[in-house]
Amino acid sequence: MNADDSTTRVDFIRAIVAEDTKTNKWDGRVVTRFPPEPNGYLHIGHAKSICLNFGIAAEFNGLCNLRFDDTNPIKEEQEYINSIMEDVRWLGFDWAERLYFGSDYFEQMYECAVQLIKAGKAYVCDLGPEQMREYRGTLTEPGKNCPYRDRSVEENLDLFERMREGEFEAGSRVLRAKIDMASANLNMRDPVMYRILHAEHHRTGDKWCIYPTYDWAHGLEDSIEKITHSICTLEFENHRPLYDWFLDELGIYHPQQIEFARLNLNYTVMSKRKLQQLVQDGLVSGWDDPRMPTICGLRRRGYTPESIRNFCKRIGVNKFNSTVDIALLEHCLREDLNKTSPRVMGVLRPLKVVIDNYPQEQVEELEAVNNPEDASAGTRKVPFSRELYIEQEDFMEEPPKKFYRLAPGREVRLRYGYFITCTDVVKDAGGEVIELHCTYDPATRGGDAPDGRKVKSTLHWVSASHALEAEARLYDHLFIKEDPDDVAEDEDFKSNLNPNSLEILSSCRVEPSLGQAKAGSRYQFERLGYFCVDPDSSEDKLVFNRTVSLRDTWAKIQKAQNQTR
Repeated sequence: MNADDSTTRVDFIRAIVAEDTKTNKWDGRVVTRFPPEPNGYLHIGHAKSICLNFGIAAEFNGLCNLRFDDTNPIKEEQEYINSIMEDVRWLGFDWAERLYFGSDYFEQMYECAVQLIKAGKAYVCDLGPEQMREYRGTLTEPGKNCPYRDRSVEENLDLFERMREGEFEAGSRVLRAKIDMASANLNMRDPVMYRILHAEHHRTGDKWCIYPTYDWAHGLEDSIEKITHSICTLEFENHRPLYDWFLDELGIYHPQQIEFARLNLNYTVMSKRKLQQLVQDGLVSGWDDPRMPTICGLRRRGYTPESIRNFCKRIGVNKFNSTVDIALLEHCLREDLNKTSPRVMGVLRPLKVVIDNYPQEQVEELEAVNNPEDASAGTRKVPFSRELYIEQEDFMEEPPKKFYRLAPGREVRLRYGYFITCTDVVKDAGGEVIELHCTYDPATRGGDAPDGRKVKSTLHWVSASHALEAEARLYDHLFIKEDPDDVAEDEDFKSNLNPNSLEILSSCRVEPSLGQAKAGSRYQFERLGYFCVDPDSSEDKLVFNRTVSLRDTWAKIQKAQNQTR
Protein backbone atom coordinates (compact mmCIF):
# COMPACT_ATOMS: atom_id res chain seq x y z
CA MET A 1 0.00 0.00 0.00
CA ASN A 2 1.18 3.49 -0.90
CA ALA A 3 -0.26 5.08 2.22
CA ASP A 4 -0.17 8.71 3.21
CA ASP A 5 2.36 9.66 5.86
CA SER A 6 -0.07 11.86 7.77
CA THR A 7 -1.31 10.64 11.13
CA THR A 8 -4.53 8.61 11.11
CA ARG A 9 -7.26 9.50 13.57
CA VAL A 10 -8.10 6.95 16.25
CA ASP A 11 -11.82 6.50 15.53
CA PHE A 12 -14.26 4.19 17.29
CA ILE A 13 -13.69 1.35 14.82
CA ARG A 14 -9.93 1.47 15.20
CA ALA A 15 -10.43 1.57 18.96
CA ILE A 16 -12.48 -1.65 18.75
CA VAL A 17 -9.87 -3.36 16.58
CA ALA A 18 -7.09 -2.22 18.90
CA GLU A 19 -8.91 -3.63 21.94
CA ASP A 20 -9.61 -6.92 20.13
CA THR A 21 -5.95 -7.19 19.20
CA LYS A 22 -4.91 -6.45 22.76
CA THR A 23 -7.22 -9.12 24.19
CA ASN A 24 -6.33 -11.61 21.44
CA LYS A 25 -10.03 -11.94 20.59
CA TRP A 26 -9.40 -13.29 17.10
CA ASP A 27 -6.14 -15.08 17.92
CA GLY A 28 -4.26 -11.96 16.91
CA ARG A 29 -5.81 -11.85 13.45
CA VAL A 30 -7.25 -8.76 11.73
CA VAL A 31 -9.03 -9.55 8.46
CA THR A 32 -11.25 -6.97 6.78
CA ARG A 33 -12.79 -6.82 3.32
CA PHE A 34 -14.05 -4.36 0.74
CA PRO A 35 -17.15 -6.03 -0.77
CA PRO A 36 -18.56 -3.98 -3.70
CA GLU A 37 -21.43 -5.18 -5.86
CA PRO A 38 -20.26 -4.93 -9.50
CA ASN A 39 -23.37 -3.09 -10.71
CA GLY A 40 -21.79 0.33 -11.34
CA TYR A 41 -18.66 2.39 -10.95
CA LEU A 42 -17.23 3.30 -7.54
CA HIS A 43 -17.64 6.84 -6.19
CA ILE A 44 -15.99 8.98 -3.52
CA GLY A 45 -18.19 7.35 -0.86
CA HIS A 46 -16.69 3.97 -1.71
CA ALA A 47 -13.24 5.54 -1.40
CA LYS A 48 -14.00 6.15 2.29
CA SER A 49 -14.78 2.45 2.76
CA ILE A 50 -11.72 1.37 0.76
CA CYS A 51 -9.42 3.58 2.82
CA LEU A 52 -11.03 2.38 6.05
CA ASN A 53 -10.87 -1.35 5.35
CA PHE A 54 -7.46 -1.48 3.69
CA GLY A 55 -6.12 1.14 6.11
CA ILE A 56 -7.12 -0.79 9.24
CA ALA A 57 -5.66 -3.99 7.84
CA ALA A 58 -2.34 -2.24 7.17
CA GLU A 59 -2.23 -0.50 10.55
CA PHE A 60 -2.80 -3.73 12.48
CA ASN A 61 -0.60 -5.98 10.32
CA GLY A 62 -3.69 -7.71 9.01
CA LEU A 63 -5.21 -8.57 5.64
CA CYS A 64 -7.93 -7.01 3.52
CA ASN A 65 -9.83 -8.99 0.89
CA LEU A 66 -11.36 -7.57 -2.27
CA ARG A 67 -14.61 -9.46 -2.72
CA PHE A 68 -17.19 -8.89 -5.41
CA ASP A 69 -20.70 -9.53 -4.12
CA ASP A 70 -21.89 -10.78 -7.50
CA THR A 71 -25.21 -12.37 -6.55
CA ASN A 72 -27.45 -10.44 -9.00
CA PRO A 73 -26.60 -11.37 -12.62
CA ILE A 74 -29.20 -8.95 -14.04
CA LYS A 75 -27.30 -5.83 -12.96
CA GLU A 76 -23.67 -6.97 -12.86
CA GLU A 77 -21.08 -6.74 -15.62
CA GLN A 78 -17.40 -7.53 -16.14
CA GLU A 79 -16.90 -3.87 -17.10
CA TYR A 80 -17.74 -2.84 -13.54
CA ILE A 81 -15.43 -5.48 -12.06
CA ASN A 82 -12.52 -4.22 -14.16
CA SER A 83 -13.19 -0.60 -13.23
CA ILE A 84 -13.43 -1.39 -9.51
CA MET A 85 -10.09 -3.19 -9.50
CA GLU A 86 -8.51 -0.29 -11.39
CA ASP A 87 -9.94 2.24 -8.90
CA VAL A 88 -8.75 0.35 -5.81
CA ARG A 89 -5.24 0.05 -7.25
CA TRP A 90 -5.20 3.71 -8.29
CA LEU A 91 -6.08 4.72 -4.72
CA GLY A 92 -2.91 2.94 -3.63
CA PHE A 93 -4.15 -0.38 -2.23
CA ASP A 94 -3.39 -3.98 -3.13
CA TRP A 95 -5.35 -7.12 -2.24
CA ALA A 96 -2.49 -9.40 -3.45
CA GLU A 97 -3.90 -12.90 -3.96
CA ARG A 98 -7.02 -12.21 -1.89
CA LEU A 99 -9.48 -11.60 -4.74
CA TYR A 100 -12.81 -13.34 -4.13
CA PHE A 101 -16.30 -13.46 -5.60
CA GLY A 102 -19.57 -14.23 -3.87
CA SER A 103 -20.25 -16.59 -6.77
CA ASP A 104 -17.26 -18.66 -5.57
CA TYR A 105 -19.48 -19.75 -2.68
CA PHE A 106 -22.77 -20.50 -4.48
CA GLU A 107 -22.55 -24.23 -3.78
CA GLN A 108 -21.72 -23.68 -0.09
CA MET A 109 -24.59 -21.18 0.21
CA TYR A 110 -26.96 -23.71 -1.33
CA GLU A 111 -25.84 -26.42 1.10
CA CYS A 112 -26.34 -24.02 4.03
CA ALA A 113 -29.87 -23.29 2.80
CA VAL A 114 -30.58 -27.02 2.67
CA GLN A 115 -29.30 -27.28 6.25
CA LEU A 116 -31.81 -24.65 7.41
CA ILE A 117 -34.64 -26.39 5.53
CA LYS A 118 -33.78 -29.68 7.23
CA ALA A 119 -33.78 -27.89 10.59
CA GLY A 120 -37.26 -26.51 9.88
CA LYS A 121 -35.88 -22.98 9.66
CA ALA A 122 -36.55 -22.25 5.96
CA TYR A 123 -39.42 -22.89 3.54
CA VAL A 124 -40.44 -22.39 -0.09
CA CYS A 125 -43.04 -19.65 -0.53
CA ASP A 126 -45.37 -19.30 -3.55
CA LEU A 127 -46.65 -15.80 -2.75
CA GLY A 128 -46.17 -13.14 -5.39
CA PRO A 129 -44.36 -9.88 -4.56
CA GLU A 130 -47.55 -7.92 -3.85
CA GLN A 131 -48.99 -10.64 -1.61
CA MET A 132 -45.68 -10.95 0.22
CA ARG A 133 -45.73 -7.22 0.98
CA GLU A 134 -49.28 -7.50 2.32
CA TYR A 135 -48.36 -10.40 4.59
CA ARG A 136 -45.24 -8.61 5.80
CA GLY A 137 -47.09 -5.98 7.81
CA THR A 138 -45.89 -2.47 8.60
CA LEU A 139 -43.73 -0.69 11.15
CA THR A 140 -46.76 -0.47 13.45
CA GLU A 141 -48.57 -3.69 12.56
CA PRO A 142 -47.18 -7.25 12.77
CA GLY A 143 -47.05 -9.44 9.69
CA LYS A 144 -49.07 -12.60 9.03
CA ASN A 145 -47.70 -16.07 8.55
CA CYS A 146 -47.41 -17.17 4.93
CA PRO A 147 -49.92 -19.95 4.02
CA TYR A 148 -46.94 -22.03 2.82
CA ARG A 149 -44.98 -21.56 6.03
CA ASP A 150 -45.86 -24.98 7.45
CA ARG A 151 -44.86 -27.09 4.47
CA SER A 152 -43.05 -30.24 5.50
CA VAL A 153 -39.29 -30.49 5.39
CA GLU A 154 -39.58 -33.08 2.62
CA GLU A 155 -41.80 -30.88 0.45
CA ASN A 156 -39.51 -27.87 0.93
CA LEU A 157 -36.42 -29.90 0.03
CA ASP A 158 -38.15 -31.21 -3.07
CA LEU A 159 -39.36 -27.76 -4.20
CA PHE A 160 -36.01 -26.13 -3.51
CA GLU A 161 -34.20 -28.79 -5.55
CA ARG A 162 -36.68 -28.29 -8.40
CA MET A 163 -36.13 -24.53 -8.17
CA ARG A 164 -32.43 -25.16 -8.70
CA GLU A 165 -33.11 -27.46 -11.64
CA GLY A 166 -35.01 -24.69 -13.44
CA GLU A 167 -38.46 -26.27 -13.30
CA PHE A 168 -40.27 -23.06 -12.26
CA GLU A 169 -40.69 -19.65 -13.85
CA ALA A 170 -38.71 -16.66 -12.67
CA GLY A 171 -40.36 -15.00 -9.69
CA SER A 172 -42.86 -17.81 -9.10
CA ARG A 173 -41.28 -19.06 -5.87
CA VAL A 174 -38.71 -17.98 -3.29
CA LEU A 175 -36.97 -19.62 -0.35
CA ARG A 176 -37.61 -17.78 2.93
CA ALA A 177 -36.15 -18.08 6.42
CA LYS A 178 -38.67 -19.04 9.09
CA ILE A 179 -38.07 -16.52 11.89
CA ASP A 180 -40.82 -14.29 13.32
CA MET A 181 -43.54 -12.48 11.35
CA ALA A 182 -44.37 -10.40 14.44
CA SER A 183 -40.84 -9.11 15.00
CA ALA A 184 -40.43 -5.37 15.50
CA ASN A 185 -37.51 -5.59 13.06
CA LEU A 186 -39.02 -6.00 9.58
CA ASN A 187 -35.84 -7.69 8.38
CA MET A 188 -36.65 -10.62 10.68
CA ARG A 189 -40.08 -11.23 9.18
CA ASP A 190 -39.24 -14.34 7.20
CA PRO A 191 -36.80 -12.70 4.76
CA VAL A 192 -36.17 -14.05 1.28
CA MET A 193 -33.00 -16.12 0.90
CA TYR A 194 -33.24 -17.24 -2.73
CA ARG A 195 -35.17 -16.08 -5.80
CA ILE A 196 -35.54 -17.64 -9.24
CA LEU A 197 -33.73 -15.76 -12.02
CA HIS A 198 -33.24 -17.37 -15.42
CA ALA A 199 -30.28 -15.15 -16.19
CA GLU A 200 -26.73 -15.93 -17.23
CA HIS A 201 -24.08 -15.06 -14.68
CA HIS A 202 -20.82 -13.42 -15.78
CA ARG A 203 -18.77 -16.13 -14.04
CA THR A 204 -21.00 -19.20 -13.60
CA GLY A 205 -22.84 -18.94 -16.91
CA ASP A 206 -26.17 -20.78 -16.87
CA LYS A 207 -25.22 -23.21 -14.12
CA TRP A 208 -27.60 -21.52 -11.68
CA CYS A 209 -31.12 -20.21 -12.04
CA ILE A 210 -31.59 -19.45 -8.35
CA TYR A 211 -29.53 -16.71 -6.78
CA PRO A 212 -28.99 -15.76 -3.12
CA THR A 213 -30.20 -12.42 -1.83
CA TYR A 214 -27.69 -9.99 -0.36
CA ASP A 215 -28.99 -10.59 3.18
CA TRP A 216 -28.40 -14.32 2.85
CA ALA A 217 -25.04 -14.05 1.10
CA HIS A 218 -23.50 -11.24 3.17
CA GLY A 219 -22.87 -13.03 6.43
CA LEU A 220 -21.96 -16.32 4.76
CA GLU A 221 -19.30 -14.69 2.61
CA ASP A 222 -17.73 -13.05 5.66
CA SER A 223 -17.89 -16.32 7.56
CA ILE A 224 -16.33 -18.40 4.78
CA GLU A 225 -13.44 -15.91 4.45
CA LYS A 226 -12.93 -15.83 8.24
CA ILE A 227 -13.34 -12.05 8.37
CA THR A 228 -12.74 -10.68 11.86
CA HIS A 229 -14.26 -7.20 11.52
CA SER A 230 -17.09 -6.87 9.04
CA ILE A 231 -17.29 -3.09 8.55
CA CYS A 232 -20.56 -1.87 7.03
CA THR A 233 -22.42 1.40 6.59
CA LEU A 234 -25.24 2.37 8.95
CA GLU A 235 -28.09 1.17 6.72
CA PHE A 236 -27.05 -2.39 7.57
CA GLU A 237 -27.35 -1.90 11.33
CA ASN A 238 -30.94 -3.18 11.35
CA HIS A 239 -29.84 -6.15 9.26
CA ARG A 240 -27.24 -7.28 11.80
CA PRO A 241 -29.73 -9.32 13.90
CA LEU A 242 -30.64 -11.23 10.74
CA TYR A 243 -27.01 -11.95 9.86
CA ASP A 244 -26.47 -13.07 13.46
CA TRP A 245 -29.50 -15.35 13.27
CA PHE A 246 -28.33 -17.03 10.07
CA LEU A 247 -24.82 -17.69 11.38
CA ASP A 248 -26.03 -18.84 14.80
CA GLU A 249 -28.59 -21.23 13.31
CA LEU A 250 -25.95 -22.69 11.02
CA GLY A 251 -23.44 -22.89 13.87
CA ILE A 252 -20.56 -21.52 11.78
CA TYR A 253 -17.78 -18.95 12.20
CA HIS A 254 -19.25 -15.60 13.26
CA PRO A 255 -17.46 -12.31 12.37
CA GLN A 256 -18.08 -9.07 14.26
CA GLN A 257 -20.09 -6.51 12.32
CA ILE A 258 -19.44 -2.79 12.97
CA GLU A 259 -21.41 0.00 11.30
CA PHE A 260 -20.25 3.50 10.41
CA ALA A 261 -21.82 6.52 8.69
CA ARG A 262 -21.48 6.67 4.93
CA LEU A 263 -20.06 9.72 3.21
CA ASN A 264 -22.46 12.43 2.01
CA LEU A 265 -21.21 15.47 0.07
CA ASN A 266 -23.17 18.60 -0.70
CA TYR A 267 -23.97 19.37 -4.36
CA THR A 268 -23.54 15.64 -5.01
CA VAL A 269 -25.58 12.44 -5.30
CA MET A 270 -24.04 9.23 -3.99
CA SER A 271 -26.59 6.71 -5.21
CA LYS A 272 -25.26 4.37 -7.88
CA ARG A 273 -28.80 4.13 -9.22
CA LYS A 274 -29.02 7.90 -9.66
CA LEU A 275 -25.54 8.14 -11.12
CA GLN A 276 -26.50 5.44 -13.60
CA GLN A 277 -29.59 7.48 -14.55
CA LEU A 278 -27.36 10.45 -15.37
CA VAL A 279 -25.23 8.24 -17.62
CA GLN A 280 -28.11 6.42 -19.30
CA ASP A 281 -30.07 9.63 -19.92
CA GLY A 282 -27.05 11.27 -21.54
CA LEU A 283 -26.95 14.05 -18.95
CA VAL A 284 -23.22 13.44 -18.49
CA SER A 285 -20.70 12.04 -20.97
CA GLY A 286 -20.22 8.77 -19.07
CA TRP A 287 -19.21 7.29 -15.73
CA ASP A 288 -15.87 9.07 -16.04
CA ASP A 289 -17.36 12.50 -16.76
CA PRO A 290 -15.19 14.87 -14.67
CA ARG A 291 -18.33 16.30 -13.04
CA MET A 292 -19.24 12.90 -11.60
CA PRO A 293 -18.23 11.88 -8.04
CA THR A 294 -17.04 8.53 -9.39
CA ILE A 295 -13.42 7.68 -8.73
CA CYS A 296 -12.76 7.40 -12.47
CA GLY A 297 -14.43 10.80 -12.97
CA LEU A 298 -12.31 12.38 -10.25
CA ARG A 299 -9.21 10.77 -11.75
CA ARG A 300 -10.03 12.15 -15.20
CA ARG A 301 -10.64 15.58 -13.73
CA GLY A 302 -7.16 15.54 -12.19
CA TYR A 303 -7.66 14.44 -8.58
CA THR A 304 -4.74 12.59 -7.02
CA PRO A 305 -5.06 9.41 -4.94
CA GLU A 306 -3.10 11.15 -2.17
CA SER A 307 -5.65 13.96 -1.95
CA ILE A 308 -8.56 11.51 -1.71
CA ARG A 309 -6.83 9.41 0.96
CA ASN A 310 -6.05 12.55 2.94
CA PHE A 311 -9.66 13.71 2.62
CA CYS A 312 -10.91 10.36 3.95
CA LYS A 313 -8.56 10.67 6.94
CA ARG A 314 -9.68 14.22 7.68
CA ILE A 315 -13.40 13.49 7.69
CA GLY A 316 -12.82 10.53 10.02
CA VAL A 317 -15.27 7.76 10.85
CA ASN A 318 -18.48 8.49 12.74
CA LYS A 319 -21.56 6.71 14.00
CA PHE A 320 -24.02 9.36 12.82
CA ASN A 321 -24.95 10.58 9.34
CA SER A 322 -23.87 14.05 8.27
CA THR A 323 -23.01 15.94 5.11
CA VAL A 324 -19.45 17.03 4.38
CA ASP A 325 -18.77 20.29 2.55
CA ILE A 326 -17.27 19.56 -0.87
CA ALA A 327 -14.97 22.54 -0.21
CA LEU A 328 -12.97 20.29 2.15
CA LEU A 329 -12.39 17.74 -0.62
CA GLU A 330 -11.20 20.56 -2.90
CA HIS A 331 -8.97 21.92 -0.12
CA CYS A 332 -7.26 18.53 0.27
CA LEU A 333 -6.75 18.47 -3.49
CA ARG A 334 -5.21 21.95 -3.58
CA GLU A 335 -2.84 21.05 -0.74
CA ASP A 336 -1.48 18.12 -2.73
CA LEU A 337 -1.42 19.79 -6.14
CA ASN A 338 0.28 22.87 -4.74
CA LYS A 339 3.21 20.69 -3.68
CA THR A 340 3.40 18.49 -6.76
CA SER A 341 2.13 20.37 -9.82
CA PRO A 342 4.52 22.14 -12.22
CA ARG A 343 3.63 25.77 -12.92
CA VAL A 344 2.98 26.77 -16.52
CA MET A 345 1.35 29.68 -18.31
CA GLY A 346 -1.81 29.35 -20.33
CA VAL A 347 -4.34 31.88 -21.60
CA LEU A 348 -7.97 30.78 -21.63
CA ARG A 349 -9.54 33.75 -23.45
CA PRO A 350 -6.75 35.24 -25.54
CA LEU A 351 -6.34 38.96 -26.24
CA LYS A 352 -3.50 39.86 -28.59
CA VAL A 353 -0.79 42.29 -27.40
CA VAL A 354 1.74 43.86 -29.77
CA ILE A 355 4.84 45.42 -28.17
CA ASP A 356 5.63 48.12 -30.69
CA ASN A 357 9.16 48.92 -29.50
CA TYR A 358 10.28 45.28 -29.26
CA PRO A 359 12.41 44.06 -32.22
CA GLN A 360 10.20 42.24 -34.73
CA GLU A 361 12.33 39.12 -35.25
CA GLN A 362 13.73 38.86 -31.73
CA VAL A 363 12.89 35.92 -29.46
CA GLU A 364 14.17 35.68 -25.90
CA GLU A 365 14.23 32.66 -23.60
CA LEU A 366 13.04 33.73 -20.17
CA GLU A 367 13.68 31.56 -17.13
CA ALA A 368 10.55 30.44 -15.28
CA VAL A 369 10.24 28.60 -11.96
CA ASN A 370 8.61 25.16 -12.25
CA ASN A 371 7.34 24.96 -8.68
CA PRO A 372 8.13 27.46 -5.90
CA GLU A 373 7.07 24.79 -3.37
CA ASP A 374 9.71 22.36 -4.64
CA ALA A 375 13.21 23.72 -5.31
CA SER A 376 14.25 20.41 -6.89
CA ALA A 377 11.71 20.98 -9.68
CA GLY A 378 14.12 23.50 -11.23
CA THR A 379 13.32 25.97 -13.98
CA ARG A 380 12.33 26.00 -17.64
CA LYS A 381 12.69 28.36 -20.59
CA VAL A 382 9.67 30.20 -22.01
CA PRO A 383 9.88 32.12 -25.29
CA PHE A 384 9.15 35.87 -25.33
CA SER A 385 8.47 37.79 -28.55
CA ARG A 386 6.92 40.96 -29.92
CA GLU A 387 3.39 39.54 -30.09
CA LEU A 388 1.81 37.96 -27.05
CA TYR A 389 -1.54 36.82 -25.73
CA ILE A 390 -2.93 37.86 -22.35
CA GLU A 391 -6.31 37.16 -20.75
CA GLN A 392 -9.20 39.28 -21.99
CA GLU A 393 -10.24 39.90 -18.38
CA ASP A 394 -6.80 41.37 -17.61
CA PHE A 395 -7.65 44.48 -19.66
CA MET A 396 -10.36 47.10 -19.20
CA GLU A 397 -10.67 50.21 -21.30
CA GLU A 398 -12.46 52.08 -18.53
CA PRO A 399 -11.38 50.34 -15.34
CA PRO A 400 -13.15 50.80 -12.00
CA LYS A 401 -11.23 52.15 -9.02
CA LYS A 402 -9.84 48.83 -7.72
CA PHE A 403 -8.96 47.28 -11.07
CA TYR A 404 -5.14 47.17 -11.09
CA ARG A 405 -4.50 45.21 -14.27
CA LEU A 406 -3.85 46.57 -17.77
CA ALA A 407 -5.68 49.68 -19.00
CA PRO A 408 -4.85 52.54 -21.42
CA GLY A 409 -1.78 54.37 -20.14
CA ARG A 410 -1.23 51.89 -17.30
CA GLU A 411 1.92 49.88 -16.66
CA VAL A 412 1.96 46.25 -15.48
CA ARG A 413 4.52 43.48 -15.15
CA LEU A 414 4.58 40.41 -17.39
CA ARG A 415 5.42 37.30 -15.37
CA TYR A 416 9.19 36.54 -15.67
CA GLY A 417 9.38 39.29 -18.28
CA TYR A 418 9.14 43.06 -18.58
CA PHE A 419 7.04 46.02 -17.56
CA ILE A 420 4.67 47.00 -20.40
CA THR A 421 2.43 50.05 -20.84
CA CYS A 422 -0.74 50.07 -22.94
CA THR A 423 -0.59 52.81 -25.59
CA ASP A 424 -3.42 51.96 -28.01
CA VAL A 425 -6.56 49.84 -28.32
CA VAL A 426 -7.83 48.20 -31.53
CA LYS A 427 -11.52 47.28 -31.86
CA ASP A 428 -13.58 45.39 -34.41
CA ALA A 429 -16.64 46.74 -36.23
CA GLY A 430 -18.81 45.80 -33.27
CA GLY A 431 -16.70 47.75 -30.79
CA GLU A 432 -15.06 44.69 -29.21
CA VAL A 433 -11.42 45.04 -28.17
CA ILE A 434 -9.36 42.67 -30.35
CA GLU A 435 -5.80 43.94 -29.96
CA LEU A 436 -3.66 46.06 -27.66
CA HIS A 437 -0.53 47.99 -28.54
CA CYS A 438 2.03 48.47 -25.80
CA THR A 439 5.60 49.52 -25.16
CA TYR A 440 8.07 47.74 -22.90
CA ASP A 441 10.94 48.84 -20.68
CA PRO A 442 14.03 46.75 -21.56
CA ALA A 443 15.59 47.58 -18.18
CA THR A 444 12.89 45.63 -16.27
CA ARG A 445 13.56 42.11 -17.50
CA GLY A 446 12.72 39.62 -14.76
CA GLY A 447 12.75 42.22 -11.99
CA ASP A 448 11.83 45.68 -10.77
CA ALA A 449 12.50 48.94 -12.56
CA PRO A 450 15.98 50.40 -11.87
CA ASP A 451 14.40 53.73 -10.93
CA GLY A 452 12.35 52.06 -8.21
CA ARG A 453 8.89 52.55 -9.72
CA LYS A 454 6.33 49.90 -8.81
CA VAL A 455 3.41 48.23 -10.54
CA LYS A 456 0.33 46.80 -8.85
CA SER A 457 -0.28 43.79 -11.08
CA THR A 458 1.61 40.91 -12.70
CA LEU A 459 -0.02 39.18 -15.68
CA HIS A 460 0.56 35.77 -17.21
CA TRP A 461 0.99 35.52 -20.97
CA VAL A 462 2.18 33.34 -23.86
CA SER A 463 4.15 34.17 -26.99
CA ALA A 464 1.70 34.29 -29.91
CA SER A 465 3.98 32.59 -32.43
CA HIS A 466 5.11 29.86 -30.04
CA ALA A 467 1.91 29.09 -28.14
CA LEU A 468 0.03 25.82 -28.67
CA GLU A 469 -3.69 25.66 -29.35
CA ALA A 470 -5.70 24.11 -26.56
CA GLU A 471 -9.21 23.48 -25.34
CA ALA A 472 -10.12 24.07 -21.71
CA ARG A 473 -13.11 22.49 -20.00
CA LEU A 474 -14.19 24.44 -16.94
CA TYR A 475 -16.34 22.59 -14.43
CA ASP A 476 -18.72 23.68 -11.72
CA HIS A 477 -20.93 21.69 -9.33
CA LEU A 478 -23.17 19.24 -11.17
CA PHE A 479 -26.15 20.39 -9.09
CA ILE A 480 -27.33 23.88 -8.17
CA LYS A 481 -28.62 22.88 -4.71
CA GLU A 482 -26.55 21.67 -1.78
CA ASP A 483 -29.08 18.85 -1.42
CA PRO A 484 -29.93 17.64 -4.94
CA ASP A 485 -32.83 15.61 -3.54
CA ASP A 486 -34.56 18.76 -2.29
CA VAL A 487 -37.27 18.87 -4.97
CA ALA A 488 -41.00 19.43 -5.39
CA GLU A 489 -43.33 16.43 -5.30
CA ASP A 490 -43.66 16.25 -9.08
CA GLU A 491 -39.89 16.51 -9.73
CA ASP A 492 -36.82 14.38 -9.13
CA PHE A 493 -33.18 15.09 -8.39
CA LYS A 494 -32.41 15.73 -12.07
CA SER A 495 -34.44 18.95 -11.92
CA ASN A 496 -31.59 20.38 -9.81
CA LEU A 497 -28.91 19.79 -12.43
CA ASN A 498 -26.71 22.80 -13.02
CA PRO A 499 -27.06 23.91 -16.68
CA ASN A 500 -23.73 25.73 -16.36
CA SER A 501 -21.71 22.87 -14.89
CA LEU A 502 -19.48 22.74 -17.99
CA GLU A 503 -18.02 25.56 -20.07
CA ILE A 504 -15.81 24.69 -23.03
CA LEU A 505 -13.25 27.21 -24.26
CA SER A 506 -11.88 26.10 -27.62
CA SER A 507 -9.44 28.91 -28.49
CA CYS A 508 -7.01 28.75 -25.58
CA ARG A 509 -3.25 29.10 -25.91
CA VAL A 510 -0.61 27.44 -23.72
CA GLU A 511 3.17 27.69 -23.53
CA PRO A 512 5.16 25.34 -25.81
CA SER A 513 6.63 23.30 -22.92
CA LEU A 514 3.27 21.47 -22.80
CA GLY A 515 3.73 20.05 -26.27
CA GLN A 516 4.69 16.61 -24.89
CA ALA A 517 2.17 16.61 -22.04
CA LYS A 518 0.55 13.21 -21.57
CA ALA A 519 -3.00 12.39 -20.56
CA GLY A 520 -3.36 12.57 -16.79
CA SER A 521 -0.52 15.08 -16.32
CA ARG A 522 -1.40 17.83 -13.85
CA TYR A 523 -0.31 21.47 -13.92
CA GLN A 524 -1.03 24.74 -12.24
CA PHE A 525 -1.89 27.35 -14.85
CA GLU A 526 -0.58 30.46 -13.10
CA ARG A 527 -3.39 32.65 -11.75
CA LEU A 528 -6.05 30.36 -13.27
CA GLY A 529 -6.15 27.09 -11.34
CA TYR A 530 -5.06 23.48 -11.58
CA PHE A 531 -5.55 21.66 -14.87
CA CYS A 532 -5.19 18.07 -16.06
CA VAL A 533 -4.56 16.79 -19.59
CA ASP A 534 -7.68 14.97 -20.79
CA PRO A 535 -7.51 11.69 -22.78
CA ASP A 536 -9.34 13.51 -25.61
CA SER A 537 -6.10 15.36 -26.37
CA SER A 538 -4.52 14.81 -29.78
CA GLU A 539 -1.40 15.87 -31.65
CA ASP A 540 -3.40 18.71 -33.16
CA LYS A 541 -4.97 20.04 -29.99
CA LEU A 542 -4.41 19.68 -26.28
CA VAL A 543 -7.47 19.33 -24.08
CA PHE A 544 -7.32 20.35 -20.42
CA ASN A 545 -9.81 19.81 -17.62
CA ARG A 546 -9.79 22.41 -14.89
CA THR A 547 -9.40 20.27 -11.81
CA VAL A 548 -9.99 23.01 -9.26
CA SER A 549 -9.63 26.78 -9.05
CA LEU A 550 -6.94 28.49 -6.98
CA ARG A 551 -9.50 30.01 -4.64
CA ASP A 552 -9.66 27.95 -1.45
CA THR A 553 -13.21 28.19 -0.12
CA TRP A 554 -12.51 25.79 2.76
CA ALA A 555 -9.62 27.90 4.04
CA LYS A 556 -11.94 30.91 4.15
CA ILE A 557 -14.59 28.89 5.99
CA GLN A 558 -12.04 27.76 8.57
CA LYS A 559 -10.71 31.30 8.99
CA ALA A 560 -14.22 32.66 9.56
CA GLN A 561 -14.95 29.91 12.11
CA ASN A 562 -11.72 30.66 13.98
CA GLN A 563 -12.54 34.37 14.08
CA THR A 564 -16.00 33.56 15.45
CA ARG A 565 -14.45 31.45 18.21
